Amino acid sequence: METKDAIIALAALAQETRLQVFRLLVKQGPSGLSAGDIAERLSVSPPTLSSHLGQLDRAGLLRSWRVERRIFYAVEVEGTRRLLRYLTDDCCQGHPELCGGLVAASTVCE
Repeated sequence: METKDAIIALAALAQETRLQVFRLLVKQGPSGLSAGDIAERLSVSPPTLSSHLGQLDRAGLLRSWRVERRIFYAVEVEGTRRLLRYLTDDCCQGHPELCGGLVAASTVCE
């Protein structure tokens, strides 16, 4: 991951509602949730949520798909993995085994 891409992803997560959305979808797993379900669970208006989902999607942290009239969202595993790898690449002066579970966390969603 390039530094500029990491900055975009981190900026997308640096807002309370977007971070809540991301964490909710991480917990949900690959099946994701519809935009309406996300809005309801987080008590966010649909237009506001749409903006947040768009930013997370553009940052490469979410994926979306349509089922009839509903749009579903889930965490983009590879984009999330790239960000975690970027953040932990130089962990512990090149000795990731010293970082314990932190580096292993970047492989959680395999």
